[in-house]
Amino acid sequence: MNRDAEITGKKIRAVIVDDEELARQVLREFLAQHSEIELIAECANGFEAVKSVTELKPDLLFLDIQMPKLDGFEVLELIGNDLHVIFVTAFDSYAIKAFEVHAVDYLLKPFGADRFEAALHRAKERLRGKEPHSAMPPTELAAAARPPAQYLDRIPVRDGPRVFIIPVAKLDYAEAQDDYVALCAEGKKHLKQQTISSLETALDPSRFLRIHRSYIVNLERVVKVEPYAKDSHVAVLSTGAQLPVSRAGYARLRAVLDR
Repeated sequence: MNRDAEITGKKIRAVIVDDEELARQVLREFLAQHSEIELIAECANGFEAVKSVTELKPDLLFLDIQMPKLDGFEVLELIGNDLHVIFVTAFDSYAIKAFEVHAVDYLLKPFGADRFEAALHRAKERLRGKEPHSAMPPTELAAAARPPAQYLDRIPVRDGPRVFIIPVAKLDYAEAQDDYVALCAEGKKHLKQQTISSLETALDPSRFLRIHRSYIVNLERVVKVEPYAKDSHVAVLSTGAQLPVSRAGYARLRAVLDR
C-alpha cells in the first residue's frame, strides 16, 4: 500500500524523538488535539529512535537535533530519508537557514501551538502528495547545517539493528564502494551508505586527504609513499595497509608530507 492510500484511509503514524521529557510532553499534548494522528512511540535518545523507526516504519517523525550519543542528523543518516521529518531544535540561525533553504519542516524551541499547527499542516500536505517531497540526503543536510570549518569528530554506522560510533581519530582510511563507503578503523571495515565525496567534505582536510578517486586516508597513518608501477604509487600505512595513490593524489600527498 502506498503512502497516499495510508494517509487517506488510516491515521498518520508518528514518532517523537527528544531527550527532554518536557519537550516530548509538549509535542504529545499538541498531537492529542489531532485525532487523525496516532502517536506510536516516544524515544529519549537516538539509539531508541533508530530501533523504533526501523521496526515501526512511521509516516511522520518529530526529531530533536541536539541529543547525546546520537544527534538528530546522525539518526537521519542511519534511518534514511524515506519518511517525513519535522525537526525540533534549539539550533542557531545558521542551521535554521539551512533548513529553510532546503525546505525541511522544523520547529524552533520554544514554540507555541500556532507554529506547531503550521508545521504539521505542511507535513500533512507532503504526506498527501500536495507538496513536493524532495528530501535532501541526510549527510548533505548535516553539512549545510554545520557552521563553516566545523568537521566531523565521529561517524555513525548501522549494521542491521546495531549502531556503531567510529571516532574520526580512529579512522585509518575510507574506500568508495559504489553508493557506499567502507570505513576502516581498528582492523575492521564498516559499510555506510554515503558517497566518498560527501564524506570528504565533512572531514578535516588538515587530517584527511583524498589520495585517489576511491580512497581518503588519515594522514597520521601514512608511513611512506612508494613507487608501484609506471607513474603510480602506493601509500603504506602504519597498519600495514597499502592504498593506491593517483597522480593528482600523489602531488597533494607530497605537498602535505614535505611541509
